[in-house]
Amino acid sequence: MRIIYLHQYFTLPTQPGGTRSYEMARRLVKAGHQVTLLTSSANLGSFWAPTEGWHSHQVEGIHVEVMRVAYGNEMTFKERIRAFVKFAAGASWHVRKFKADVVFATSTPLTIAFPGLAAKFWHRIPLIFEVRDLWPELPIAVGALRNPLAIKMAQLLEWIAYHASVHIVALSPGMAEGVIRRGIPASRVTVIPNGCDVAMFDVPQERGEAVRRRLGLATGQPLIVYTGTFGLINGVGYLVKVAAAMQAIDPEVRFLLVGSGTDLEKVTRQAQELGVLGKNLWIWPPIPKAEMPNLLAAATVATSVVVPLKSLWHNSANKFFDALAAGKPVAINYGGWQADLLRETGAGIVLPSGDIAHAAQMLAGFVQDTNRLREAAAAARELAYHRFARDTLAARLESVLRGKNDVSLIEVSSGLPTL
Repeated sequence: MRIIYLHQYFTLPTQPGGTRSYEMARRLVKAGHQVTLLTSSANLGSFWAPTEGWHSHQVEGIHVEVMRVAYGNEMTFKERIRAFVKFAAGASWHVRKFKADVVFATSTPLTIAFPGLAAKFWHRIPLIFEVRDLWPELPIAVGALRNPLAIKMAQLLEWIAYHASVHIVALSPGMAEGVIRRGIPASRVTVIPNGCDVAMFDVPQERGEAVRRRLGLATGQPLIVYTGTFGLINGVGYLVKVAAAMQAIDPEVRFLLVGSGTDLEKVTRQAQELGVLGKNLWIWPPIPKAEMPNLLAAATVATSVVVPLKSLWHNSANKFFDALAAGKPVAINYGGWQADLLRETGAGIVLPSGDIAHAAQMLAGFVQDTNRLREAAAAARELAYHRFARDTLAARLESVLRGKNDVSLIEVSSGLPTL
C-alpha cells in the first residue's frame, strides 16, 4: 500500500519523547509498504526544517516531510493553538502532492483531522484516525479549554473526524469507550495501545551502572525513576512529596526524575523547599529515547504518575510500556486499565494519589521485598514480550490499514485489551 501517515509530533530515538509513529512506520516499510510521513519540526529540531516551508528526508525507508513549526511544553495555550493551526493548514495543502491508498492520522492534536480529511477528499481514499487522547474531553477536564464556543467547535471537529473515518484506532479501552459514546460502532474501533520495544530495552543490568555511580548508589540501593514530561497533567510533584515522606521511612531509597516541561521550575522549587533535592532526589534534563534503556537498567522501580483526574486514567503512557520492556516493576498513582493490569499480573504497584504517607509506606515495603520485586520484574517482562510487543501491535495496525477489521480488540467491558 501507499500510506500517508500524519503526525505533528513525530520523534526519532535520537530525541527525547515517544517514538510510536517511528516504530510503526518503519515496520510498515519493512512489510513492503510505501510510507510518506508528514510532520513538524517541533520534536525533530530546526536541522530538519532550517527554513520556512517543507523539507524532505529519508529515515529507514520512510519518506519524511517536515514543516517548520515551533512548539514546546512551556508555550501558552494560545501559542499551542497557533502551532496546531499552522501545521494543519500547511499539511492540508501539502498532502495533495502524494498519491496514496490510505491516510492514517494520529492525534494529538485533534487538528490533525484537517489534513486527514484533506487527504481523504483530495485522493478519494479511506481515512483511519488514531486517538491518543480524548480531545476535547481531556483539555476541558484540566481547564485548558474553557471558552464555550471553542469547546463546541472542538467537539464538532471530533465528531467529524470520527464519523469521516472508516476505522478508529484507540490507545486504551477507555479511549475506545469514549469514541463509541460519540456514536461510532464498536466494530469500527480497534484498541492498539503503546508498545514495548523489547529489542531496545531488555538489556543487561550492568548497562545501568554508570547512572548508579553518578548518583553515588551502593549495590542494591533502591532507585525510583520517573522519565517524561513535567507538565500540568503529569503531577510530578507527587513523587517529590513521596520522596520527602520516604526520608523518615527508608532514607536509603533514592528518586531520579528525568525530563522537562511547564512544571519543571515548580517541581524543582518544591524539592528544594521539602529538603529532598540532592539528598534523596535528583532532577536531570531529558535524554534521547536511545539512552533510556541504560537509565531504566539502573532503576529498581519505574513510575508513571498523573494529577488526580479520572479522565486521565485512560492514558497509554510511553513510560509505562518502556518500563515493562526493560523488565522493571511499575508504580502508578491512578486507576483504570493500567491499574487493573498491574493488579492482575503483579507487574507493579498502584499507589494512592491522595495519601502521600501511605504511598511512601507502600513503596518502601515494595522495594524492600526482594522476592516481590523479582516476581514483578518477571511479570513485567512477560507482558512486554507476550502482550505488548511492538511487532505484534504493528502487525495489527497493518491489518487495520488494509481494511481487515476482524482484528478489532475492543473488549472494553473488561477494561483490558486482549492481545
